[in-house]
Amino acid sequence: MSKQKIKIATLCCSYNRLDKTIAFFNSLIHQSVPQNYQVDFYLLDDNSPDKTGEHIKSQFPVVNVIQGTGNLFWAGGMRTLWKEVRQKDDHDFYLLLNDDVILNGDALKRLLDAYDLAGKPGNIILGTVLDPFDNKITYGGHRIKNFKSGSLYAQKPDDKELIKCEIGNANIMLVDKLTVDKIGILSDLYTHSLADFDYTYTAVKNKLHLWLAPGYYGYCENDHSATSWLPGRIPLKDRIAHLYSPKGLAYKEYLTFIRRHFWLMLPAEIIKSWVKTLFPSAYDSLKKHLA
Repeated sequence: MSKQKIKIATLCCSYNRLDKTIAFFNSLIHQSVPQNYQVDFYLLDDNSPDKTGEHIKSQFPVVNVIQGTGNLFWAGGMRTLWKEVRQKDDHDFYLLLNDDVILNGDALKRLLDAYDLAGKPGNIILGTVLDPFDNKITYGGHRIKNFKSGSLYAQKPDDKELIKCEIGNANIMLVDKLTVDKIGILSDLYTHSLADFDYTYTAVKNKLHLWLAPGYYGYCENDHSATSWLPGRIPLKDRIAHLYSPKGLAYKEYLTFIRRHFWLMLPAEIIKSWVKTLFPSAYDSLKKHLA
């Protein structure tokens, strides 16, 4: 009697960047994994004008494509996809990926090897990615520098050992079944960003383990670069719109994150957000002074 295979669901979302999504799937589909694993591929295309989902299904028939509403953003899309995949089938692992990542050829195998280093269930494994132009770390795992303020610093992976983290990016994030059974999937409190930070820190607070896997797993440009707040460049109404936008500062959701995890800093974060928006020159000057 053949042994039942260990099932992995790879989850990613796309919106209207077909070339990047094709490059991503080219790097994912050809990953080699041990024979006792079964990998199922899932994409939520959020009603892309460029028909990303149709093109991906045509070029990569193995990918299960689900259509979104067109207004899900990243967190909403991943949450919708994850929920639907769980309803269809139960997997041993869920691998969350961004569709602008180019995976190294052995990335998936090495993530599974990293999981084995943890020794027992209840783990999230993060893969570090580099900027393709300067080889600097863009996304991965973070430690909390100050638990009162929630200030972070990025972790550099070790060559061989797992490194503990408290917060992480979901550009490459392997989640085991025990973790999902205990804390569920991404919170519905977030529309676009912060859902991965919230999820990983919630896992740690629930006595689960967040690890940074050894080495590097691919390339991904930084799409969270700082916005210039100089008033001559961005009118006030646009700065306020950016403050509230899901793809900007996501003000209300950011305060939700602070209230849930670093509540002592809530008054200071409210003040900082509005000073940044209303008085950007003063804010920029203060940042340079404190740097």
